[in-house]
Amino acid sequence: MASYSLAQPEEPVKLGINIEGTGPSGESLNGFEIIFLFTILTLAPSILIMMTSFTRIIIVLSFTRNALGTQQMPPNQVLIGLALFLTFFIMAPIGATINESAIGPYLAGEIGQEQALQEAMEPIRNFMFKQTREKDLAMFVNLSSIPKPETLTDIPNNVLIPSFIISELKTAFQMGFLIYVPFIVVDMVVASTLMSMGMMMLPPVMISLPFKILLFVMVDGWNLIVKTLVAGFN
Repeated sequence: MASYSLAQPEEPVKLGINIEGTGPSGESLNGFEIIFLFTILTLAPSILIMMTSFTRIIIVLSFTRNALGTQQMPPNQVLIGLALFLTFFIMAPIGATINESAIGPYLAGEIGQEQALQEAMEPIRNFMFKQTREKDLAMFVNLSSIPKPETLTDIPNNVLIPSFIISELKTAFQMGFLIYVPFIVVDMVVASTLMSMGMMMLPPVMISLPFKILLFVMVDGWNLIVKTLVAGFN
């Protein structure tokens, strides 16, 4: 008779997820470092908006569109895209400095994570200090109840960042006011002319809109605004 042997049951396959990766110098990354990396990526949009030139640029561009009275022209996507690329253009030297002093040495394993963060923040802090008013900086220093700083290095980031944002908002609104003035003059002239002609029922905005667009095109408005925005950060 033929003999049959029973097959031994195979061991169950064990599945698992290993959250360890490879660091810049070959060492493994633990879960804490990966979570920290994802946290930085999550906060990247806020960092882009609040710690760069983006806030001032998008507000000034929005003021320009409202002053022209063109409703949704240019669309929001165009304004945001223009603001982003102008931000990249303005922040490019700072990005190069960060790559040279922080990212490059960290990936090469020459410096640690904490030192890389400090080196990366230094160019950004210098940029923010140049654009921040002393009045706004002093206000947040007093509100934070920290010891009176003797140098700019003694000012922490949680004081510098809101001071920078407040200063950027003030500068953007000042520029927006100056942009509004010539268009308001055009609206007043058109309204006075229509009133003197007895055309009470004709909306002045309908007549002044083509004149405002013509004025903006004749003075090359976009060129002037972009040039002023970029030069303001130099």
